[in-house]
Amino acid sequence: MKLYGSTTSPYVRRIRIVLASTEHAFLNLQIFSGEDRELLVSRNPTLKVPCLEDDGQMIFDSRIIYNYLADKLDHEGLSWEEENQLTLIDAANDSFVQLMLLKRSDFDISQDKMYFRLQNERIEAVLSALSEQLDAGGFSGWTYPEICLYTMIDWVLFRELHDMKDYPQLLEFHEQHHNRIEVTATDPRS
Repeated sequence: MKLYGSTTSPYVRRIRIVLASTEHAFLNLQIFSGEDRELLVSRNPTLKVPCLEDDGQMIFDSRIIYNYLADKLDHEGLSWEEENQLTLIDAANDSFVQLMLLKRSDFDISQDKMYFRLQNERIEAVLSALSEQLDAGGFSGWTYPEICLYTMIDWVLFRELHDMKDYPQLLEFHEQHHNRIEVTATDPRS
């Protein structure tokens, strides 16, 4: 089993945490240029990470990879409620990624433009919804949805994309899990 990714990707980190106790190879790629980009292109036509190679097959997208691994490793599948939680997390994460890439491409994302407004509106709506779920006792274990929530929050803080000060529930959730061994072993700051 071979996982292709980047140590800084929150989507890759999810899968690295899921695979923490499973033998696998991790290829840390510089996905935006050079030979690593060429390798990514040869393995994944979406040009995104993560992708997983196993038994001669390539599997794309962290959510699909998780479903594959859950089946292969006899992990519990996701409920509809958990699928909805992942949709929320992925929506905010995707918007954060888009804004970061635009900023790195020298766009002024603070401008009052529809695209930027829509991304920021989605982010705030999702962060509010996730905070409400935490207040209601959601995300109380350490299964795939909690892993995804943690990796998103940690990545946003790492990249300084949002201070989350208006979402103390999210910061408290982050603090509760930041010393887990699989979290510290996959920390992009290391």
